[in-house]
Amino acid sequence: MSKYNIHADFIKYEKVQLPMSPTLLPLMNTLISGGFEMVKPVEGVKISKKKIPGYQGALIEITLFEPTQLPKGSPCLVYLHGGAFVLKAAPYMKTLVCKYASQTPCKVVYVDYRLAPDHPFPVGPEDCYAAFNWVLQNADELVIDPNRVAIGGDSAGGALTAAVNLMALDRKTPTACFQMMIYPVTDARQETESIKKFIDTPFWNARQTEKMWKLYLKNGFPVKRKYASPIEATSLEKMPPSYIEVAEFDCLHDEGVHFAEALQKNGVQVELNETKGTVHGFEIAEKSELVRQIIAHRIAALKRAFQSSN
Repeated sequence: MSKYNIHADFIKYEKVQLPMSPTLLPLMNTLISGGFEMVKPVEGVKISKKKIPGYQGALIEITLFEPTQLPKGSPCLVYLHGGAFVLKAAPYMKTLVCKYASQTPCKVVYVDYRLAPDHPFPVGPEDCYAAFNWVLQNADELVIDPNRVAIGGDSAGGALTAAVNLMALDRKTPTACFQMMIYPVTDARQETESIKKFIDTPFWNARQTEKMWKLYLKNGFPVKRKYASPIEATSLEKMPPSYIEVAEFDCLHDEGVHFAEALQKNGVQVELNETKGTVHGFEIAEKSELVRQIIAHRIAALKRAFQSSN
């Protein structure tokens, strides 16, 4: 009997926990990167890589996922992967990003931003901001519509998504036309009810969250705190329309809901999807019908956002 009433499709992952030991992270990332590269792209999606300038001129890699029949002037999704700010994207994310590209359809620019603890805050969000601006400035080369560039991410990538748009507002550069935040990290204070309650949930829990923040913020807050903890922004006015999705049995559940509520109070259009029976990182169950339905819901939200920005 499961401690939590999670969906049957996720029961087999119930005992899985991501290690957060700094000594294990290099090995973990080597294994994860190898697994990611081994995953074949979805049929009809071509993949290419490119190096671009990141924060303070350092080169970072982006991967372009492009449907083979995508017309010129199509929309684009800049995607920021999760992984607690310290881990590469899980291999199943490659298939997921391909689906975003092929089923929306749109070009996806996947950003391989630098990771803590070697590159703690604010390197990650600054790399992502640099990549987002590079996409806008090179829209002609990418043959995309610069007015239809969305940004999205899962978990830590959700925090980075919000940070990029907050930076853009502060620096008076364009924001995304839309942001998609999947079970996002939004609150460094770690005081929500779900943080207090879910200390042993599958894949991710409150104990791991505490370790994550210590690694990510090992140098404190050399720039504005809201770029790490977006819910602490004094204003969220003029943030882009948003889709926020949370998992039921996830210590990050409440901070995702609270961020959606905060956006709404600031006049931002928000769709909040509280998925049921789910856990953090549930897309690993790629054959699940429930997962398929939730991914279809995200893609529908992307389609609507791109249509309304046209």
